[in-house]
Amino acid sequence: MGKGGGCVPSKKKLPNPTTTAAASDDDSLPESTQPPATNHVIGNESTTSTISDPTRNLKLFIVFYSMYGHVEGLARRMKRGVEMTPGVDAVLYRVPETLPEEVLSKMQAPPKDDSIPVIGSPDELATADGFLFGFPTRYGFMAAQMKAFFDSTGQLWREQKLAGKPAGFFVSTGTQGGGQETTAWTAITQLAHHGMLFIPIGYTFGGGMFKMDSIRGGTPYGAGVYAGDGTREPSETELAIAEHQGKYMADIVKRIAQS
Repeated sequence: MGKGGGCVPSKKKLPNPTTTAAASDDDSLPESTQPPATNHVIGNESTTSTISDPTRNLKLFIVFYSMYGHVEGLARRMKRGVEMTPGVDAVLYRVPETLPEEVLSKMQAPPKDDSIPVIGSPDELATADGFLFGFPTRYGFMAAQMKAFFDSTGQLWREQKLAGKPAGFFVSTGTQGGGQETTAWTAITQLAHHGMLFIPIGYTFGGGMFKMDSIRGGTPYGAGVYAGDGTREPSETELAIAEHQGKYMADIVKRIAQS
């Protein structure tokens, strides 16, 4: 197909019908603008499934960035929720920090807990059956550290190795109007390009989503916490929503694997 029209078939004779990509006019495009390879799209025989062994436990990665510990608190409670579902294991990972230690020190960020490893490579995502991604907001959008991690998943995108996998979000904001919904909403673009399935919690938490007697984070998009000036700890309701989201996502991951 030529670059200019999508309806006029190419008159170029292909030397081999199995190598149409090699004879396409789009080969003149620089690598960074080439469309992703399609030989890994869900449904293609060459797709590598992470569910090849029905006897193994499924893996749900909880991948997060937390500067002051609020997102980490939700992540730990989510892990508890995930592991309420038999046959699903939760794995906690941090994304790499992008700020130097001297800057973090001036921002009074506490040291990271070494018991939670930094994810070694974006390629590790391909081994998971589902995801919960957590991050604080920066002006209604995910923090730069998490965006940098998503930016590093280009090869996974090219091969569509994450297509069809379910994923959800949880967030932290400083104030009630600071982006509890928009931070998750704008992050959906990352999943869309990978062909992943966004799984919100809706109002499945029940009556707790309607209580107005105390300030709490959490929306139909996913769990959330208000950090205030950084000293506020997650409330029990916020943690309970996080635990519910972990269990809810684990059940969906298991259902998809068994379908």
